[in-house]
Amino acid sequence: MNRRRWGARRNGAIAGLAGFVMVVATACGGTSKAESSGGDDKGGGGGTGGDAAAAVSVEFTTEDGAESVATWDEFSVGAEDGTLTEVTVTDPEGTEVPGEFTEDSTGWSPAEHFANDTTYEVTAKGEDAEGRETVGTTTFTTVAAEATLDTNSHLWTWIDEGGTVGVGTVISVTFDKPVENTAAIADAIRVNTDPAVEVKPHWFGNQRVDFRPQEYWEPGTEVTVEFRTRGVEAAPGVYGTRYNERSFVVGHRQVSTVDIDTLTMDVERDGEVIRSIPVTAGAPGKDTWNGKMVVSEMFTETRMDGATVGYDYDIPDVPHAIRLSTSGTFLHGNYWSTPGTFGNHLDTHGCIGLQDVQGGNDASTQAAWFYQNTRIGDVIEVVNSDDDVIAPDNGLNGWNLDWSQWGAGQ
Repeated sequence: MNRRRWGARRNGAIAGLAGFVMVVATACGGTSKAESSGGDDKGGGGGTGGDAAAAVSVEFTTEDGAESVATWDEFSVGAEDGTLTEVTVTDPEGTEVPGEFTEDSTGWSPAEHFANDTTYEVTAKGEDAEGRETVGTTTFTTVAAEATLDTNSHLWTWIDEGGTVGVGTVISVTFDKPVENTAAIADAIRVNTDPAVEVKPHWFGNQRVDFRPQEYWEPGTEVTVEFRTRGVEAAPGVYGTRYNERSFVVGHRQVSTVDIDTLTMDVERDGEVIRSIPVTAGAPGKDTWNGKMVVSEMFTETRMDGATVGYDYDIPDVPHAIRLSTSGTFLHGNYWSTPGTFGNHLDTHGCIGLQDVQGGNDASTQAAWFYQNTRIGDVIEVVNSDDDVIAPDNGLNGWNLDWSQWGAGQ
């Protein structure tokens, strides 16, 4: 590895100049500068005193003007015969790249990946034991990406920045290309919480990663998700581009339990059942999934048909529809079944139905009440159905995967 040192040492007349600028040619023909501030140098034994250049030298791991520098693990800064006091790395817009000093302040490295095909300017300051300073500068340009990887979180479609979500919220991020370096990509999506709680990623295939804690979120938890996939190599030549953050706050704990044996749904909020609602669910052979299902979308009215489940129906105006799975499981208002159906008969194609009116404009119905008292991230758990437990990747339903397995797919 080539290293350049900036900083003057005592050497004849040059060492006695205060504040000099030394320009040197680099191996690739560019120029760089190192400035050294002098100080008093009082010799003993009858010698004469005078200003002396700083002993510290500042080093960069890339040549000045270097091109195709890796976005990670290639560029760093070091100091010899002294310590680093300041390192600034900026892109063409003047945005600084955060970095970390070593414990003894003799080294600095970036804390985040550089962007691809970007020229960075670097200024580094070093100081010797006598407080004399050396300043080194350099530039480099990072490697261009052959292809880019975009990311998207379903959650952000439905929650405003800083919005409130339910305790079952799962942060699910999908990618438009397959990811080979799954560990690096997952590490580049940082979930910060207050109060602190351990949050782990789990990969479903190579284009989706979900994040959650071991148990449902505690109400009041503030969560910030930092997307730092920019410059992270997801596969050979394929780099991430996203560099932003989004936040949300966890609201009250609402977990509703649908018991297929009794055809009732108990709505529990913060440990207290606030309403018991009669429901209908999947008829025999069209059973509703068991398991924990997280509310991922909500529609005051939507069209539903049997195309995704192989049944022959088409209802253009289903009111108060709450999505529970990707495959088409909803909890929704039902105006076409007789009132006696709810709480007594299984009468759906797998969805959970609550009594409603066509148009959904009657606020007194059970479906309208539940819709108004539900938010994205709330949990609806189905028990005692004859069907299997819903797959953890069918919707935002990772709570159905044991914690010991969560993260095993990273």
